[in-house]
Amino acid sequence: MREKFHISQAIAEVKKAIHSFPTPSVTVISRKHDPFAVLVSCIISLRTRDEVTQTASSRLFRQAKNPEELLKLSHAKIENAIYPAAFYRNKTKSLKVLCKDLLDNYEGKVPDKLDALLTLKGVGRKTANLTLILGHNKPGICVDIHVHRISNRWGYVKTKSPDETEMVLRDKLPRRYWKGYNSLLVTFGQNICKPVSPFCGSCTLAKVCPKTGVTTTRSRRAPGGR
Repeated sequence: MREKFHISQAIAEVKKAIHSFPTPSVTVISRKHDPFAVLVSCIISLRTRDEVTQTASSRLFRQAKNPEELLKLSHAKIENAIYPAAFYRNKTKSLKVLCKDLLDNYEGKVPDKLDALLTLKGVGRKTANLTLILGHNKPGICVDIHVHRISNRWGYVKTKSPDETEMVLRDKLPRRYWKGYNSLLVTFGQNICKPVSPFCGSCTLAKVCPKTGVTTTRSRRAPGGR
């Protein structure tokens, strides 16, 4: 008989499981920069590998550290800085519009309210929530594909989209876990609880996880393996 699933136990086990894996790039950036850097790196990170996000963001921030400086850069300079981030040309256009909006309407400051962030060009709920959490140290629930998948795989939610997952988690997830939930599950999802054939054999949650939607698993993650 399967043991009962407790979110507090799951989070504690995830923290132990991921201690040796790299921290997500936007979280690393947030330790050294301000809300503007967090917001920009979030936009760069969309559909982009973590290692690319970190190097691309660093190149851009060496040339521009605020909306005014970034707006003065040519499209070509921004594109060259953030390449090979996915959709780098579209992201360049979005960043230009974003900076103009920040200067015109927010005195060049990144707003610290969810509704205001969602009015900005290229900013969806995932980016807005992560900017609140990492940029302003305010509570939010950032749901990306990893958070959506794992929360459903655990049976903690039963939802069909990341936005729906966010709304359910806002009602169900204890508030003390809100800020760290994304960072924990992103690292866990990238390294252990993978989309296809997760490493259930070496996961300490295997006994309580219902593995919803999982059809194949692997026994053990080799050091440095994928």
